[in-house]
Amino acid sequence: MSELLKNIIRFSFFLLVQVYVLNKIPHLHRFITPYIYYLFILWLPFSVSRMGLLIIGFFTGLTLDYFMMTPGLHAAACVLIAYVRPFVIHILSPKDIAAFTYREPSPKAMGWTPYAVYVLILTVLHHGYMVMLQWLNFGRFLDFIIKVIATTGISMLLIFTIELLYPRKLKFRTNTA
Repeated sequence: MSELLKNIIRFSFFLLVQVYVLNKIPHLHRFITPYIYYLFILWLPFSVSRMGLLIIGFFTGLTLDYFMMTPGLHAAACVLIAYVRPFVIHILSPKDIAAFTYREPSPKAMGWTPYAVYVLILTVLHHGYMVMLQWLNFGRFLDFIIKVIATTGISMLLIFTIELLYPRKLKFRTNTA
């Protein structure tokens, strides 16, 4: 299966699960909102350019905004994590380029600890920025922190559950074009 087709299927799957399953769950609490759609951006191949990441992030968020009737909220958060993603990968990837041979981020490619840090940083950024835009102020700072932590916790639980239940078959990068 080609990389493009695989990513289109992932995009469709995460978007459908987010819109038709997770958004239909009765609220667990006023602070807990599960999100996994942005995992599509986290799983994009390392070879995607920064501009490509920003465009893909924008359209991923905009598509979810269309279904959820939120004008630009998810698009802004997705563009933020798409922008920060290469910096986080650069910090967490091994400095020996010969040891870094996989095509996309995963626990197998990066190791569980760097992958968990990678997902945690981008999840906290995504949820923190989105909650800040939703509320447009830090009115009750404790409520803001609780919502970010609770939503991040449930999203991390879902992401690691997906990683454990459905491990991805990864391909190595090659020197051939």
